[in-house]
Amino acid sequence: MSTVLITGANRGIGLEFCKQYGERGDEVIAVCRKPSDELQSLGVRIEKGIDVTDPDSVHELAKRLEGTSIDVLINNAGVLQRQTLGQIDGKAVESMLLQYRTNAIGPLLVTQALLPNLAEGSRVGIVSSRVGSVEDNGSGGSYGYRMSKSAANMAGKSLSVDLAGRGIAVALLHPGFVKTEMTGNQGHIEADEAAAGLIQRMDELTLEKSGHFWHSNGEELPW
Repeated sequence: MSTVLITGANRGIGLEFCKQYGERGDEVIAVCRKPSDELQSLGVRIEKGIDVTDPDSVHELAKRLEGTSIDVLINNAGVLQRQTLGQIDGKAVESMLLQYRTNAIGPLLVTQALLPNLAEGSRVGIVSSRVGSVEDNGSGGSYGYRMSKSAANMAGKSLSVDLAGRGIAVALLHPGFVKTEMTGNQGHIEADEAAAGLIQRMDELTLEKSGHFWHSNGEELPW
């Protein structure tokens, strides 16, 4: 049995992570700002009131978890808001900054704060997106989301280098185009399928695979 911590756990893929890890017998720590009824019904440990963009809030999480070993840390909390060229005004910039703080800085803050809980053999996942791939960008647009996910990928790559000496592996994870509230329930796959694929990627994660960018289906993605 492993202890798995998941941020952004109250809905969508995060909720599915909690459900599937719990069903297979792992101890789940679900981190969120406000728990949903669906999350509360799972019977997992919930750490609520945590905002991954706020260093003080993340520090509070670390205090609550002092002495708790974490085998798998999944940085899943994220924000998707779209910006279009020609319409990037002050309001759009604030939206872009929110996405950067949540999608890129959030995983870094959480991983840093929980380093005392991680040990040799622990694994860290950052839920990114292939829209953060520079090489794969053939459609443009979505400036804030794309830029924030590219930054998340860089954070994960740097973490993989910095944590290698501690025996901690890091994966960048693309779930696919998933039907969730975040995407307006548009997409190609359901949240349960995406979560199952990402759990498999985390199960397979080793130091040799650390710092790579993976699709939930097992395909390695370009930067």
